Amino acid sequence: MPAPTPPAAGFPPAGDVAPAGGFPPPESSGRRRIWPIVVVAVLLALVAGGGSGAVVGRYVARHTTTASPSSTVSSTTGNSATSSTAPTVPPAPAGSIAAVAKQLLPSVVSIIVTTDQGGDEGTGIVLSSDGYILTNNHVVEAAAGGGIVAVTTADGRSMRARIVGRDPTSDLAVIQAVGVTNLQPAAIGDDRTLQVGQQVIAIGSPLGLSNTVTAGIVSALNRPVCTQNCSGGGTTPTVLDAIQTDAAINPGNSGGPLVDMAGRVVGVNTAIATLDQQPFGGGQSGNIGVGFAIPISEAMRVVKELEATGHATHAVLGVGVRDSVDPTLQTPNGCLVVSVTAGGPADRAGVRVGDVIVQFGDRTIRDSDSLIAATHAAVPNSTVTIGFVRNGSRHTTQVTLGSASSG
Repeated sequence: MPAPTPPAAGFPPAGDVAPAGGFPPPESSGRRRIWPIVVVAVLLALVAGGGSGAVVGRYVARHTTTASPSSTVSSTTGNSATSSTAPTVPPAPAGSIAAVAKQLLPSVVSIIVTTDQGGDEGTGIVLSSDGYILTNNHVVEAAAGGGIVAVTTADGRSMRARIVGRDPTSDLAVIQAVGVTNLQPAAIGDDRTLQVGQQVIAIGSPLGLSNTVTAGIVSALNRPVCTQNCSGGGTTPTVLDAIQTDAAINPGNSGGPLVDMAGRVVGVNTAIATLDQQPFGGGQSGNIGVGFAIPISEAMRVVKELEATGHATHAVLGVGVRDSVDPTLQTPNGCLVVSVTAGGPADRAGVRVGDVIVQFGDRTIRDSDSLIAATHAAVPNSTVTIGFVRNGSRHTTQVTLGSASSG
C-alpha cells in the first residue's frame, strides 16, 4: 500500500493503526468497550461524554439524603424519650482502607464543567496548596473554548478554576483553583513499584457522588488501552499505557487518584471497559471490574510541562503501523511497519517497511496498540532498543526517539 503521510506529531497515522488490540468496534453488541469515564452534571439527563467523543446513554438518578445536624441520637421507649451522645469513632488502623481514605480525601476535588452546550463532571487530584490540580483532558476540554470550570473540595468549599494546560495525547490536564492558598496536596507515589495483585484504592465522584472510596487490586500493568479514535479514519488514536484495576470506577471518577496502601497516588483513573448493553437507548454501562489508570510517573512528566508551557511533548518513533497476524493461528504476533517517516528516528535506525516490531525496550510488542502505548510512555529524545523480524530473522537496533508537542 502507498505510504501515508504521518501526522505532525510523528505518531502512527490512524489509517494504518488497527482498532484497539482485542477490543471490537462499537457496533458489536455484547462485547467490551473502552470509554473515558465522564458524566454530565444534569439532573436525570442523558449522560454524555462531552468533547471526549464517547456517547453515553444511561440515565443518572441523583439521590439526595438529608442528615440531621444534631450530634445526639434520640430514642423513644413507651412514653419516655432519651438522648445520648454519639459514640467516639476510634482511629483507623494504620495502612487500612479507612486510614488511606482519611489521608487522601482532603486532596481530592470534584470538578463540574458548564458550557452553553452542556457540561461534564469528573474528579481532580490536588498537586499544590495554591490550587494546582491534575485531572483528565476529557473532563475539562469542553470548557477550553469558554465555559465555567468549578471545583469543590472534600469539606464543601466551591471555587472557580482556570485551565493551565491540556494534553489530548495523554488525556491529562492541569487546572488551578482561583484564590486558594490552603489546599492539601496529595502524596505522589511511584507506579514502577506496583505489582499485579497489590491492593489499591480509587477515590472520586462516580455518577456525581463526591468523596466516594472504592477498593480493589492491580489487575495488570502496562495494559495498552485505546480510548479515542480507535477505528482509524485519519486521526491518531489515544492509547494509554495503563494500570488495570478491579477497584470500582464509574463515570465521574475521571481524573481521580488510584492510591496504594501507603496513601500515595500511583495512577490517574481515566477509562473503563463496559459490556455493550444499551437498555436506555444506547451508550455506556457502569463498572464491570475492568478499569484503567494512567501511571503517575508518566502523568507527572506531563504535568511539569503543562505547568511550564501549557503543552506537553511526547516521544516520536516515526512509523505507520498496523497489527501483524500469524497466518496459521490468526492471532496478533507483532506490529507491522507499513510506512517509515523519511529521516525520522526509525528510518535513521534502519527500520524498514515490512518489518514486524516485536520488542520496544523491555516490553514485548504484540500488536499496534502496544507499540503506540509504549512509545507514548517513553521519554522524548531517549534511546531504546527495538527488536523486529525481517524475512523470518530477528534483529535489534538502537533508536533515539524524537520529540513533538501534542498541542
